[in-house]
Amino acid sequence: MLISPAFAQTGASGDGMGFATFVSLILIFVVFYFLLIRPQQKKMKEHREMVKALRRGDKIVTAGGIIGTISKVPEGDEVEVEVSRGTTVRVVRSTIQQVMSKPEPADSDEKPAEK
Repeated sequence: MLISPAFAQTGASGDGMGFATFVSLILIFVVFYFLLIRPQQKKMKEHREMVKALRRGDKIVTAGGIIGTISKVPEGDEVEVEVSRGTTVRVVRSTIQQVMSKPEPADSDEKPAEK
């Protein structure tokens, strides 16, 4: 015969292997937590805070790539964005990816400069 018969090896006590496997699984979970899970949670928290802080006049970019200025911020989960003069669209707050610029608050003490 060309194929030799397979013989089962005698099993060694696996006391040390079980502990090493357990420690390696814990180590892998810790690495995944600090490299993947924690940064993603931090990013989600920052996005939530950015969406809560939206106000009229903010220049924004949506997830679809639309750039516009917020014209109205109602209490619901939508905002009205002015894309061009006279053209407004309603956008869900969570689709806003970035606030490009915030308007400067008007000073009540100073008069506007005349030319």
